[in-house]
Amino acid sequence: MKTVAFLGSPRRNGNTELLLKEAVRGIQDSGFDVQTFNLNLMKIRPCLDCDACRETGICTVKDAMEKIYTAIKEGHRFILASPIFFFSLSAQAKIMIDRCQTFWCEKYLLKKPIVSEEFRRKGLLLLVGGMKKEIGFECAEVTAKAFFRTISVPEHKTLSFMGIDAKGEILKHPTALSDAYQAGKELVTI
Repeated sequence: MKTVAFLGSPRRNGNTELLLKEAVRGIQDSGFDVQTFNLNLMKIRPCLDCDACRETGICTVKDAMEKIYTAIKEGHRFILASPIFFFSLSAQAKIMIDRCQTFWCEKYLLKKPIVSEEFRRKGLLLLVGGMKKEIGFECAEVTAKAFFRTISVPEHKTLSFMGIDAKGEILKHPTALSDAYQAGKELVTI
């Protein structure tokens, strides 16, 4: 079983990365490997809306997304981890999601299955942000749900932590790290 994780935080060793590391540890402790993409360190151009993928299901932009496309096609479990910025996912996460328009075209316009179902694909969404209102998390959840459905991940669990802003503040939360660890373990349970 292949697990693919996307770290959408620009802050190195910040709250989002700490949560993701715990989820990954839960997966590794269950005997599985995880391929993690730190989106902030990758050279990914934005979608050009050139419409080429509408005809082929293939993006014409050649950059680091090619590795992500392969990982998505070969993966069985997926984690998307992002801080909340202005009621949404980070720019790093969103640029990757926008480039998955190729999968949407392949799946819905060209009627080609993205993957064969050896394992039922599942996802985990990790969100953390300083705001104390749920609306930002709800908006991010909608975008993430569209991403997961587009890449043929029919179900996902969401862990979100509000009111966490300062770097490392997630370490003071009474259950966040253990919740993320357990969610990682549950993700790879068949």
